[in-house]
Amino acid sequence: MMSLTAIGAGIAAFTGIGAGLGIGLATSKATDAVARQPEADGKIMKLLLLGCALAEATAIYGFVVAIMIILFS
Repeated sequence: MMSLTAIGAGIAAFTGIGAGLGIGLATSKATDAVARQPEADGKIMKLLLLGCALAEATAIYGFVVAIMIILFS
């Protein structure tokens, strides 16, 4: 039963990979957008920070779920 707990925690921890890829892609696109339209950098950065915060929140939720699976099973 302990191996299933470890597998579940590992799967929950994979949310960090998705968040990292999402933040990297968003940063890439924001850099391209600022390069094309430098006068819109303020609006682009606001949206980038909001998107990165939401993506990072999902990674934190996955980490918390992984810890809870390990501790409470």
